[in-house]
Amino acid sequence: MEGATMEYRPLTTANWTDFESLFGVRGACGGCWCMSWRLARADFNRGKGEANRSAMRALVEQGREPGIVLYRNGLPIGWCSVAPRAEFVALSRSRVWAPVDDNRVWSISCFFVAKDHRNRGISVELLKAAIAFARSRGARIVEGYPQELDGGPLPASFAWTGLASAYRKAGFREVLRRSAKKPIMRYEILPG
Repeated sequence: MEGATMEYRPLTTANWTDFESLFGVRGACGGCWCMSWRLARADFNRGKGEANRSAMRALVEQGREPGIVLYRNGLPIGWCSVAPRAEFVALSRSRVWAPVDDNRVWSISCFFVAKDHRNRGISVELLKAAIAFARSRGARIVEGYPQELDGGPLPASFAWTGLASAYRKAGFREVLRRSAKKPIMRYEILPG
């Protein structure tokens, strides 16, 4: 990445076409369009494809910023879904990712990195950008729900919540683990 210019932009109507280009016709992973954690399971499954794309587009058109797009030399190469925890319906129904405490947190629910840019540290860049974005919106705690590797590589289709090693490199620390391979990790933003 030496010599590359990296920047992030919140997803808005102004860069919607970049998001669509990054996700491709399949909507990243099988028509998800990053709606998996934002909808009830039945609604998500029913909406795979065009309906999920439309649901994400509706969020953006409402003026919400459901995440960030990472650019390298002006080209969209990565996505990170980051928003207040309350926006993610799936988190409210999970025993593994139930709230740690009563603190108000922003949650990172997923990543998507363009195929040609995988395994190059882009997830760490996305995490740092997600922290900066959340900080700019007043967040004090950013929380993530990555996978812990225990040996071999994880297929890309299973790495959408991120890897614990990337979170550690970005300065997150584990705060709780209710499942062997699924830690809850946090980054606390210092005031100032």
